[in-house]
Amino acid sequence: MPTQDTSKIKESIIEFLKTNGPNLPVQISKHIGMDSIFGSAFLSELLSQKKIKITNMKVGGSPIYYVEGTEEKIEKYAQEYLKSKEKDAFMLLKEKKFLEDSEQEPAIRVALRSIKDFAKPIEKEGKIIWKYFLEKEEYKSNIQKTQTEKKEQENEKTNIPKSMVSEIEKEFNKPEKKEENSEEETTKGTEEKKTKKKTTKRKTGTKRKAQDKKNERFFNTVKEYLTKNNQEITDIIGFSKGHLTLKIKEGHEEKMLIAYNKKRLTETDITNAYKKAEEHNMKYTIFSLGEPAKKTTNFIEAIKNLSSIEKIE
Repeated sequence: MPTQDTSKIKESIIEFLKTNGPNLPVQISKHIGMDSIFGSAFLSELLSQKKIKITNMKVGGSPIYYVEGTEEKIEKYAQEYLKSKEKDAFMLLKEKKFLEDSEQEPAIRVALRSIKDFAKPIEKEGKIIWKYFLEKEEYKSNIQKTQTEKKEQENEKTNIPKSMVSEIEKEFNKPEKKEENSEEETTKGTEEKKTKKKTTKRKTGTKRKAQDKKNERFFNTVKEYLTKNNQEITDIIGFSKGHLTLKIKEGHEEKMLIAYNKKRLTETDITNAYKKAEEHNMKYTIFSLGEPAKKTTNFIEAIKNLSSIEKIE
């Protein structure tokens, strides 16, 4: 097939997600007119470049892809695909906006921890509070709510305009000036908290992100090698964590490339590469990150001059 402009395909995927909202890989692949394996390769690359996002929730084993700013449209998937208790937790949180973890029944508490796309944990006064992912307001405890309602009732009785009440509250709530020592201590404490947060984030990096980066590095290594050797990619046939299958062109000759993301090739790897090339009736080349095992090298040498294998009857 002719060489395709991959940047245009990526732009098409992003535009599709902006226009149609969060979507499954099968629909995205259908939009760009390619099979799901090929589409997944582009989605993986866009994800590693942080141009698109992915949900924790899965539909039929597949996550949902979306662009920043369209998060609210993920709601429709929650109502249709969440399991019973997870759906109950979702609906309750959507209605209440905030839920105190300790006040919920055990099953709901477990479910809230499962719906990470919709339930965002915050900590207040040593308590875990679950916030609905689209809620813009700040959390107010029951005590704060009671005090606010009481103030509003008193203001209504005295007919004080709300705008004036707001200005009065600002004036009375101004913080007092602190001494220099206390400011230094506060700054120091803030810096320590920031350092702790950064350390925690690094430790909680998911395996998925690590695997995505590994795949991206391997894909880039292959591309760089091909460029150095005046070869170009004309098509991506398959892309997984273990290997990459491409159509490449060197001069006027087009052939298949099977690149394995490992240091030791086996006889099975070579056989699978051969079968894949046969399906497309093409010559093929194999890449790996190291030399073949001695056993594999002996196998290759053994069949080089083999004319045929015949059965004697």
